[in-house]
Amino acid sequence: MAPVIEKPLAARVQVIAHRGASAWLPEHTLAAYARAIADGADFIEPDLVMTRDGVLVARHENEISGTTDVAMHAEFAARRTVKHIDGVEVAGWFVEDFTLAELKVLRARERLPGLRGVRHDGLYPIATLDEIVALAACESAARGRVVGLIPEIKHGTYFRDIGLPMEDALLDALATDAYMRAAPVEIQSFERGNLRYLDGERRRRGMANVRLLQLIGEPHEQPYDVAAAGGTLNYAEMTTPRNLRGIAGYADAIGPPARMVVPLAPDGGLAAPGTLVRDAHAAGLEVHAYTFRPENAFLPPALRAGDDARRNEAGSLAEIRACLAAGMDAFFTDDPAVGRKAVDEA
Repeated sequence: MAPVIEKPLAARVQVIAHRGASAWLPEHTLAAYARAIADGADFIEPDLVMTRDGVLVARHENEISGTTDVAMHAEFAARRTVKHIDGVEVAGWFVEDFTLAELKVLRARERLPGLRGVRHDGLYPIATLDEIVALAACESAARGRVVGLIPEIKHGTYFRDIGLPMEDALLDALATDAYMRAAPVEIQSFERGNLRYLDGERRRRGMANVRLLQLIGEPHEQPYDVAAAGGTLNYAEMTTPRNLRGIAGYADAIGPPARMVVPLAPDGGLAAPGTLVRDAHAAGLEVHAYTFRPENAFLPPALRAGDDARRNEAGSLAEIRACLAAGMDAFFTDDPAVGRKAVDEA
């Protein structure tokens, strides 16, 4: 029997630049976002954390030793410390211990140097949310097409607990910018409580262009706000049909790992799609899968060709197209040019 092809809910499948064109340039830099837009991304994604003086900046994590040259700055040596972030002990330097002016002294570094090299290290500063919004507006005007923003609130409970809540700051920034009041925006979080809060606030403020994305972690993991409150709900339970209907009460989409859309087969290839997309669509939720990367190291074993560090566009296209056939509505990719090709030539 031929497999059933699930159709997306979205009128047009969206290509999301995961931290910019991060297969080519250090992630979360203005250069990476600009290339992503040039390569055809529909949305650019800043992961948001907050400085000591309350400025939203783009970093994958609040610990920045792996993505900046902070360890090379003797003036900041005493800031190295150990913290517990979402229940995990982490050592290093943390955004919330720096003012924006101090962070602007630092320069970005490649997070995966073994795969992607270091030729761009030291060239780009940390970008603020305001700078990213200005870039999106400028590029949209220059290219004659709308560029959306899909920010992720990182470690929402942690930042709230240290007196730096990000949710209202993000909504305020969106509401005061002319471009962002009309452009498509989708706010993401792996937590649930802040999305419920944001849902109420977007309705109260009349922010009709703002959608919400409930990110889904690995099945055994929990949203940290649930774990911190002593709850037992994990992501596997969140993806049951009943709980998907609950998510649809406050969010517009879910963001699962790609392997929850199309699992691995025993031979290392791709198996038939699971039921997640169908179940999410039945609940009225779009599915925005993550993260498609063009290097062999990240591909299903049967799609690899050559060593782990080698780019494998054909393998990446095959993986994306399998998930497109499963009905996903949008997807995060480190290489938006490959993602654009997968959609446009499907």
